[in-house]
Amino acid sequence: MKIGLIGCGGMGTTHNLSLKALSGKMDVEVTALADCRQEFLERAAKQWPQAKTYVTGRELLENEELDAVHICLPSYLHAEHAVLAMEKGMHVFCEKPVCLTAEEGRRLLEVQKKTGVSVMVGQVVRSFDEYRYLKDVYDNKTYGKLKSIVMQRISGDTKWGFEDWFHDEKKSGSVILDLHIHDLDFLRYMLGEPDSFEVKATAFDSGMVNQVLVSYQFGDVFATAEGIWDVCTQLPFDPSFRACFEEATVIFQGRSNPSLTVWHKGGEVNHPQLAPEFTMHDTSAGINISDLGPYYTEIKYFYDCLKQEKEIERAPLSEGIKSVLLGLEELKAAKKYLEENRRRA
Repeated sequence: MKIGLIGCGGMGTTHNLSLKALSGKMDVEVTALADCRQEFLERAAKQWPQAKTYVTGRELLENEELDAVHICLPSYLHAEHAVLAMEKGMHVFCEKPVCLTAEEGRRLLEVQKKTGVSVMVGQVVRSFDEYRYLKDVYDNKTYGKLKSIVMQRISGDTKWGFEDWFHDEKKSGSVILDLHIHDLDFLRYMLGEPDSFEVKATAFDSGMVNQVLVSYQFGDVFATAEGIWDVCTQLPFDPSFRACFEEATVIFQGRSNPSLTVWHKGGEVNHPQLAPEFTMHDTSAGINISDLGPYYTEIKYFYDCLKQEKEIERAPLSEGIKSVLLGLEELKAAKKYLEENRRRA
């Protein structure tokens, strides 16, 4: 299976290393690479010496006949490249957020319906073992009914983006569509669409939202989710959740080992034994990601679906777009909250 990789920076490196590991088990090969930065292109090409290299993704798509393409560009470039790839009959794995506007989302769905290709969105939290454990115990009522859940995704300010694209809301969608979207997507994945939500937010000096705290109601379950790009660039990335069930509380702390703990109603405490499909730690991406396991897992799932001609169910295009649409509603509410606070001040 011939694969193209568009974008060889932070997320592109994560995908590239995962694909290289996967190539030892499946018939997949990256045969084309694209990045406008020569040093990143050369680094990616070390994994695939025979791959053709291009300066732009558009150039790659115009000149290559591929089975699938991975789009790991800055967020504002995702939709247009996904459309181009689909129109050439290529299956698409696109990093999140798959788009930044409702109009882009409609266009993506139209093109996918017309072309019939498979599209998966990199909502990688759906492939993390700890979150998969949480969804499993929720679905099976292992600890009774879920009463509440608190989720956090904390990060230092993002300074590694090409041409500082993270700090341009029109290019990143702010912390809401870049970071917080992982937790809102997982809440949707597990609990369905929220009945209601309330947003509080803070902003950088530029006015762009850098912290969001959302309170949701899902039937009789209430949830809160916080995402922040802290003003301190050195603040370590720290994802976590606390899910309170009738019979136990499940806590995930991303920077702890073991990371997952179950605190039972009767006083028993245990650490569920997780069985990662793949284990590899690598810091060469230069971002806040070192554990490649979940990325390998989601990418392997994508190619398993293609090989078996199965519908993508874990993170299909339609789901990626629904999470963007909820994120856009939250962004609108966050701006309203900030404006009302300014008026009161």
